[in-house]
Amino acid sequence: MGSASMSVFGLIGTITSDEILYDDGRSFRGLGGVLYQAAALCGFGHRVRLAARCGEALRVPVEGLLSDWPTLERGGLLFVPGPGNRVELRYSERLKEREEVLRSVVPPLDPSYLLERMADLKLLLMVFNSGFDMELPDWRRIARAARCPIWMDIHSLCLARIVGAPRDYVALPEWREWVEGVTYLQANRQEVACMLGRPERWPEREEIEAFARDAFDRSVRAVFVTMGKDGVLTLTPDDVRLIQAPRADRVVDTTGCGDIFCAATMHRLAAGAALFEAAAFGVTIASGAVGLSGLEATYALARSSDRENPQRGTAR
Repeated sequence: MGSASMSVFGLIGTITSDEILYDDGRSFRGLGGVLYQAAALCGFGHRVRLAARCGEALRVPVEGLLSDWPTLERGGLLFVPGPGNRVELRYSERLKEREEVLRSVVPPLDPSYLLERMADLKLLLMVFNSGFDMELPDWRRIARAARCPIWMDIHSLCLARIVGAPRDYVALPEWREWVEGVTYLQANRQEVACMLGRPERWPEREEIEAFARDAFDRSVRAVFVTMGKDGVLTLTPDDVRLIQAPRADRVVDTTGCGDIFCAATMHRLAAGAALFEAAAFGVTIASGAVGLSGLEATYALARSSDRENPQRGTAR
């Protein structure tokens, strides 16, 4: 894997316990959240400096899983009393996006651990798995201290901060404060709608491009809008391309596919690939992930995928 295998990635997020439900009766239970990115990045051979909180009730399965990922640095993993982040995810044809119920939550993360250990980071990834992951003033401290590119997945910041009931998508007018200093911004169409202040409808392509221009004015260099089976709309100040997804042979579980896209794209960027080439690789790996379920499969996919042709994704 070359010199990129020794890159150190900072990773901030929350570990979750997921119950995943589909209309056809399929269901899955397992660990999730920030562990999807961790699994893929470790599978690609990177050192991952994790900063996350996890419920004490999940300690045994989490430590058992992470013991198989030797490149994961766990000094920033803090176990807190209680059940942790327990999430119910429902996928349905009637929903534009999945429906989420947060059954329990952990407190926001203290940034101190990572603030003391940022000097050697190649890239820093901030993932909002719950929307409660970190308070804005603490995130601003992290963003100001970073000396490396930052990737942000806005994700659950666009969900209502409630526990025990379905979480509506809500307007996020303060998104500019969150993304100040971010290099790469990831969102899906629904999350872009929230940042535009219109969560009730998905934006047209022209609206997405206008949103991206606003982000570029705040130092963002690239915006990645994930579009499910249609691929990823990738925008820079100079170009806009739809990176189309290869047709999946089978679909088992779509949970974590955006996370795997993120990790695979970051992996190629760290190796020196051009941005659109890296995004094409990320889309290809994420398309393969829909035929799998669980973190062990994600780790194995990343370990085997770096030998594949990175040009399999197509752009237009």
